[in-house]
Amino acid sequence: MKTFLDEIGINIMQSIAGLFGSLLLLGKGSATNVKQTFFAIITGVASANYLTPVVSSTLGITESNYQNGIAFILGFLGLKGVEAISNKFYKGTTK
Repeated sequence: MKTFLDEIGINIMQSIAGLFGSLLLLGKGSATNVKQTFFAIITGVASANYLTPVVSSTLGITESNYQNGIAFILGFLGLKGVEAISNKFYKGTTK
């Protein structure tokens, strides 16, 4: 199962760290209904899984424990984190 997930680009540890980060944000009352809750969790897990390698590479971080910490933060930030990172790399190109 792990091999299959690795093949499709899903890092289990980073996804779990993102899940806990997104759950922590939900505990702050950021989602008001089931649809928003589900979207917040999926966004947190996906941003942690797919953006952690990008952020780690950009910052020059290779230690896996630190990468899991970055995944947790990205999971916590969720969609806001994706927006902040895209603004950093593409500032001035969108309205």
